[in-house]
Amino acid sequence: METDAPGGGIALYVHIPFCESKCPYCDFNTYAGIEPLMPAYAAALAREIEQWGAWLGRPALASVFFGGGTPSYLPARDLRRLTQAIQEAFRLPGDAEATVEANPGDCSRERLLEMRRAGFNRISIGVQSFDDAELRALGRRHTAERAAQAVRDARQAGFENVSLDLMFGLPNQRVSTWERSVERALALGPDHISAYALTLEPGTPMEASVRSGATPEPDADLAAEAYLLAQAAFAGAGLRQYEISNWARAGRESAHNLAYWRSLPYLGVGPGAHSYLHGVGALGRFGVRFANVKPPRAYIERVEAWTADGPLDPDGVESASAVDSREFVSRRGAMAETMMMGLRLNAGVSDADFRARFGEGVGDAFPGPVAECADLGLTEWADGALRLTEHGRLLGNEAFVRFVGA
Repeated sequence: METDAPGGGIALYVHIPFCESKCPYCDFNTYAGIEPLMPAYAAALAREIEQWGAWLGRPALASVFFGGGTPSYLPARDLRRLTQAIQEAFRLPGDAEATVEANPGDCSRERLLEMRRAGFNRISIGVQSFDDAELRALGRRHTAERAAQAVRDARQAGFENVSLDLMFGLPNQRVSTWERSVERALALGPDHISAYALTLEPGTPMEASVRSGATPEPDADLAAEAYLLAQAAFAGAGLRQYEISNWARAGRESAHNLAYWRSLPYLGVGPGAHSYLHGVGALGRFGVRFANVKPPRAYIERVEAWTADGPLDPDGVESASAVDSREFVSRRGAMAETMMMGLRLNAGVSDADFRARFGEGVGDAFPGPVAECADLGLTEWADGALRLTEHGRLLGNEAFVRFVGA
């Protein structure tokens, strides 16, 4: 299979659904208390990786990302088994970005060394806050000092590319507390920071608590102030903003997440993982999107019964492995997604790249949304690309919805 990705590479996402405890704000496909499933799960996941590698003809990978859940909670032997399966099933360049998400509480020095030996060269540590009261409210298992020590230990273990996750816009959060978290994060010298506003997802304990009045609703104005404070502080520390919620030192931008934002092909393995494959040949120009079944036990059963025979057939994707749903992507749908995802990037959507893929420019494809967003001060043209303005980054959804709706 050929793809549109640079060098023909696919971004591979590996989902690890296990957590020691589930945070009250989390709506990801993750589970606590199912540790006995770990051995069977690791075997099924390795099998799915092997089957996809065979079905796709052992293609090259542009990046690997182990997310969850809590990948660092998985036993080291299983992490090694999975990274070995990837290296055998796909062509993985030696310098490809390989990221593992980690909880600070799991980041002992020996554990970090094991992750490095398994082949990971980038670590994303879920700090969220450097305030212990906020960490307790978020249901996190670590303290602020444990998080700081995890970063120092990651450096000692040989991780030269360290990313931190931070969260603002929390109930009862003060701007001064957020400012201290930002300062403590920067003092650790990370290569990359992801800073996200809390989203109250329906069905989560925190959303229910806010809805009942037991927990105050986050203040949107204070969240905007926190975001602007972070922008200035990160820039002052030499971290360049390259996406609405992400900052990095030069050359340390997340290659894996850039594949999503640039609408490049990606493959997801594990329960609930999503994929988007496109290119030429069987997959067509705009490709197919599909997702795996969510429950881990059902996932294991489905994978054990799958044998990938013959060439890749998009019409057969839904019956393959653990795939639970499938949709073909239309030209118009691919255009809208390219705009919605690409506008998240500071560089925006290149008109030349858009024209090369779709045969017409951004302004030709979306004359109404382009004009309306410009009138509202949400977007601007710069260096041949349509991008969000500084004002537009605070109101990104106002721009995105206009392109998707069109």
